[in-house]
Amino acid sequence: MRIRFLEIAEIELDEAVRFYNHELPGLGDEFLAEIVHALDRIARFPYGVIYRHKENEILVIAVANLHRKPDYWQDRVV
Repeated sequence: MRIRFLEIAEIELDEAVRFYNHELPGLGDEFLAEIVHALDRIARFPYGVIYRHKENEILVIAVANLHRKPDYWQDRVV
């Protein structure tokens, strides 16, 4: 399966890699490897994990099948 980035998303990824490499040498490269790994898994499984980062927790809102009603979860109050 082909994975394609919008130009703005590619710029954001490049900026994030540079930021993390500036914070700690090699950390941006590790981040990029994790993104590539996540994209590989995304290509195999049509699910999205919808979450919100709140203070000291990550709240999972939905584990959504993106081929069936991909936006069904949007009315969930969090």
